[in-house]
Amino acid sequence: MTTTIQQRSSANVWQRFCEWVTSTDNRLYVGWFGVLMIPTLLSATICFIIAFIAAPPVDIDGIREP
Repeated sequence: MTTTIQQRSSANVWQRFCEWVTSTDNRLYVGWFGVLMIPTLLSATICFIIAFIAAPPVDIDGIREP
């Protein structure tokens, strides 16, 4: 029985990340725009949800006196 050992390239973490981002072999292509967009959208969504929940009630009709 023979065993083949595959050596990983000695590229550092940043180099491997850059190759993964720019690789078109991935199932979902992220790209550099996606690297910036995905965390930004996640934080904006969380901020919007928190602000929506924490917002004070508003009298839209203006019926009640202040």
